[in-house]
Amino acid sequence: MGDNSGGGSQLLKPSPESMLTVAEKAPLTFKRKIRCDLEAKLTKPYLARAVAAPDTDNVHGTWGHKHRNMSVLQQHVAFFDQDDNGIIYPWETFKGFRDLGFNIFACVFFSVLIHGAMSYSTLPTWLPSPLFPIYIENIHKCKHGSDSTTYDTEGRFIPANLENIFSKYAHTKTDKLTFKELWHMTDSCRNAFDFFGWTASKLEWGVLYMLAKDSEGFLSKESVRRCYDGSLFDYCAQTHKKAS
Repeated sequence: MGDNSGGGSQLLKPSPESMLTVAEKAPLTFKRKIRCDLEAKLTKPYLARAVAAPDTDNVHGTWGHKHRNMSVLQQHVAFFDQDDNGIIYPWETFKGFRDLGFNIFACVFFSVLIHGAMSYSTLPTWLPSPLFPIYIENIHKCKHGSDSTTYDTEGRFIPANLENIFSKYAHTKTDKLTFKELWHMTDSCRNAFDFFGWTASKLEWGVLYMLAKDSEGFLSKESVRRCYDGSLFDYCAQTHKKAS
């Protein structure tokens, strides 16, 4: 029998062409570049993390943030669960946005919109609830299209997709987005005929920009990362409380 070990190792080794991230006849692949250096800074950057939201600057996720065995998407919304019972009611969402510093009219609008759009998907039964609760256990069912895909469909966090938001769209500063760049990013992530996803994405990123933009009008990668695991909300609420 012949020895095929050499041929096998050649098959396992990718060719230079198979590793290209740009295509000559697809100009957008030149314009929207993806990170090719992530593995040197973060172990398995394409592995979806269940409980931590790391990036190249925070390889263990948010320091001091307690994940409580929740998925990253569950952590994202847990701030609004005021009584920590796993269910978010509209009045809890209202109070959460007030704690973040939004005015009463914005808080009412966000509460009605969020619970009207998301409550039924998370219910443990087919019967609707007049209280419009959101069950954190089922929050993954609220994942919509036309997003950045930084969450997977089970609510895990994919570090590479966060990094690629900035490598593709942050042209003014490498780790920050202007409002125009943010708007362009949400436009570029749209799926065909996904009107709900288009609207939801614009609103979510718009609220994040209002909440976390700096004095120069930039939204930093750190703020975005911490929004994904919910630790940004705790920080902003504490900051607003101290300033009040």
